[in-house]
Amino acid sequence: MTRILADLPDDDIKWLDQLAAEQGKSRASVLREAVAAYRAETPKDWLDVGFGAWKDRTDIGDAVEWQRRERASWTRPWDADYAEVRAEFPDLFDEGDDREHEIHKAWAAENRIALGASKASATKPKKKKKQGRT
Repeated sequence: MTRILADLPDDDIKWLDQLAAEQGKSRASVLREAVAAYRAETPKDWLDVGFGAWKDRTDIGDAVEWQRRERASWTRPWDADYAEVRAEFPDLFDEGDDREHEIHKAWAAENRIALGASKASATKPKKKKKQGRT
């Protein structure tokens, strides 16, 4: 076991000594128990802490539908799935979004880029497959 040196305020030392006397233990024993208890309470994984945190929420309705709507709200007019998302959640978009989508579609057509494709992937020539011997 390793020994440590720790500075504590005098009031904490008095309290610790009183607790140790009441329990019939040494100061070191009380400190070891306190560290063990604190360590046991510390979450091992941040996922364990957050898992189920929203399970009792009633203000959002169906959690899956709420999540789908939240993700849909991130859709931008230049995203490949804009039309589908807009059809499903029309209240999330306005005429300005539609104008921006049309501008993007026109630009993509002018540059021979499929919606959702990157400019680099649309302009690179495809490599021919090498034929192996049979």
